Amino acid sequence: MDGWSKLSSGLAGLNIGQSANKLAKGFQSSVQATRERLGQIAPDEITELPQEYKDLEARVDSLRAVHLALLKVTKVYETETYDYPTHLQESITELGTTIGHGITNFAAANLKGTNLPTPAPVEAATPQHKTLPHAIGRAATNAASAVLSTAAGNEDKLGKGLHAYSGAWEKIADARVEQDAAIRDRFLLPWQTTLSTSIAVAMKARQAVRVSRLELDAAKQTLKNAGPAKQEAARLEVENAEDDLVQKTEVAITLMKTVLENPEPLKNLNELAKAQLMFYATAAEALSSVQGEIEELSVAAEGEYRKSREH
Repeated sequence: MDGWSKLSSGLAGLNIGQSANKLAKGFQSSVQATRERLGQIAPDEITELPQEYKDLEARVDSLRAVHLALLKVTKVYETETYDYPTHLQESITELGTTIGHGITNFAAANLKGTNLPTPAPVEAATPQHKTLPHAIGRAATNAASAVLSTAAGNEDKLGKGLHAYSGAWEKIADARVEQDAAIRDRFLLPWQTTLSTSIAVAMKARQAVRVSRLELDAAKQTLKNAGPAKQEAARLEVENAEDDLVQKTEVAITLMKTVLENPEPLKNLNELAKAQLMFYATAAEALSSVQGEIEELSVAAEGEYRKSREH
């Protein structure tokens, strides 16, 4: 008997009536939305939301679209290799090198004390940055070394030019790494945070308004079709739905205004432009300096060439 009392008490605590009412409202809202979509509800029977709310909706949609569009492009800064020409081939080569290094060191550690020859342990190669500036710098450095090792006459000037050129691209490569890090930390992270927090919260509040509006219009349809015995209950349901819609609309308006007044997106955009400016300014300065050196070498080499052709 005692167990039955506990079971009865537990069932009473489930509040089945409230759950059933919630399910009924959800079903009525779905029916209302479907009928509106099919044109079965007259336009004057659809509750009009305040103009201020609709204007804010349009502005928030625009802000969200801006965030998504810019994020779609700038997400490349999350991956270092976005401008690297041969990263796939080099990655395969590096994978083979890494596997070979692992096998050699495993053998060196585990073949000690056996009759088998033990290879000497080797250090892993230092990982290289995979960006276009790094690739150009490395290519110019290797080319300069190759030319200078067998240089004679004008070839010596070419080697010097390549060496100076590679030095400029090393500076640019360092600036590129710094730019990407700054963009990731000061633009991409806060930009995505705004999209996933304040904008997402405003969108959720708008969805609540949409559901509340559908519930109100569904309640109005129920009142319209209710018999005399159910008129009073249906009228109370409409009044409650109206109060709920007003409340949810006010909350959504406040949240949308907060999103639109937030200065963070403009601050983030400034950080993006500033990081890019620093990179391109460094690149322009480095290339401007080295171009002057290369031009001097070029003029000297051309002069020597013409002089040699005169004899």
